[in-house]
Amino acid sequence: MASRSRSRTEIVCLCEGVKGASIDAVFINKLMRTLKPGWIRPAGTNCVRIESCGGRKGVIAAMPGQLRLCLVAGGDTTLMVWSDCDDNCDDGDALKDKFWKEAEKSGITREDFDRVVFILPKDRIENWIEFLTTGNTDESKEGPRVRHGSDATDAAKKLASMCRESKAVDNMPPSLLWSCENWRALVDRMKKS
Repeated sequence: MASRSRSRTEIVCLCEGVKGASIDAVFINKLMRTLKPGWIRPAGTNCVRIESCGGRKGVIAAMPGQLRLCLVAGGDTTLMVWSDCDDNCDDGDALKDKFWKEAEKSGITREDFDRVVFILPKDRIENWIEFLTTGNTDESKEGPRVRHGSDATDAAKKLASMCRESKAVDNMPPSLLWSCENWRALVDRMKKS
């Protein structure tokens, strides 16, 4: 991999789905581009790269290698993991533990693993889109399929606005709240670097 400038901020987003056919990548791309990660680190170039990995097993398997690439790149390169916490997983912490087990088997240290930002919707990202468009969702069941990219992009813009304003929202799904806390931890870490 080519050497990168220390002032460069690159956010690598691993997600579920197939490239070009997943609503997840559409939502993530619009959210990250609307947030404009440059506000995290005003100096330097900013780049967001989305890697679709198929299902959750694919994301788990890809994470250690992608984390190593981020660490080698240096600077403020950050790995974000977007994966659905399906009905066979209690919550974000339980799914994060599955990622840790795979990372540990691959020789990743806990310190390096803790640099990863986990964004883990329950049951699917469609639940968040439903919440962002209607104000309600039931994370105990799958949210309705999103058929149009514009629905995902509109929801992503709304979430970006909420993030920028640190806006308190009633009835926020627990997985979205958990994931927002992880995002804020990244923001705090970047401000200190």
